[in-house]
Amino acid sequence: MTPGTAGAPADPAADTATVMELLTGGVVAQTLRALAELRIADHLAEGPLTAEEVAEREGSHPRATYRLMRAASSLGLLSYEGDHRFALTGPGRALRADVPGSLRSLVLVQTAHAHWTSLAHFPEAVRRGSNQVKKALGAEIWEYYTHPENAEEAALFARAMGDVSALVTQGAVAALDTAGVSTVVDVGGADGHFVLGLMEAEPRLHGQVLDLPHAVEGARREAGKRGLADRFSTATGDFFTEVPPADLYLLKTVLHDWDDDQCATILRNCRSAVHEGGRVLVVEMLVGEMGQPDIVTRADMAMLALTNGMERDIDEFDALFAASGWRRSATYPVGGGQFGMELTAV
Repeated sequence: MTPGTAGAPADPAADTATVMELLTGGVVAQTLRALAELRIADHLAEGPLTAEEVAEREGSHPRATYRLMRAASSLGLLSYEGDHRFALTGPGRALRADVPGSLRSLVLVQTAHAHWTSLAHFPEAVRRGSNQVKKALGAEIWEYYTHPENAEEAALFARAMGDVSALVTQGAVAALDTAGVSTVVDVGGADGHFVLGLMEAEPRLHGQVLDLPHAVEGARREAGKRGLADRFSTATGDFFTEVPPADLYLLKTVLHDWDDDQCATILRNCRSAVHEGGRVLVVEMLVGEMGQPDIVTRADMAMLALTNGMERDIDEFDALFAASGWRRSATYPVGGGQFGMELTAV
């Protein structure tokens, strides 16, 4: 007998309804995309409007816009105020553009060509144990984003990652004790928002971003805008080869992009270069208890479809750390569903 079903009465109608609800996930994702593309949340930012008023502002079909907004209200993204008027809810506000906590760019990139086309090959990814992105797109996902014809989608991906980063950076900066730290390297840090946030909180810190050449240009610009250029530098390179020496390494949402062997290489390179008494801060989501509702397991399916990486539970992370010369010394939530895991050298 299947675990968890002992003594449970058969209810085929309820079982069918459950599967039908799950099957609408793709439609829900594209509903989110339409809301984001048509900037419904931005149109409603100043107060309730009818679908006809939104359609006039956006240049969309009035009846179809009404149907979209009706569906959004059933998802809890809009509320119906009566008299054909709709208003934003708290979750709906996350679809606004250019506001703190915005997930608009994330919605758009997750439902754009690269992700959506690759997900169509997901069963084969499970069968083979590796993503089928090259089959879907003609290149692995990171290479795909470097092609000039995909520049707009690549920029959207970068904005989305920046928005997600902003959700956790403030919490991680507040939680991290930097006593005894003078040099910090943000490994794979892109625009450097994490290390620059630490530098703003601690004027004695000197920070550096290690990333690919096209990424570190953004970090230099951001450091200049924040008035931190005199304490900031960049290093172009490959974290699978080596990392610069430091007292503290930041690995925020890096390890989930790679398989166990690749993660161990990154961590060993940090272990080889770290100053005596130095640390690593890993920021990642954690897979929860087996069989319980868990958005991280769904994120793990996306990682299987799109990358060589995976989401991990705490035991899997500990095995990685132990295999690469580190021990987890502290774990704490930092916001946005992410956790900080501090590592000390062994």
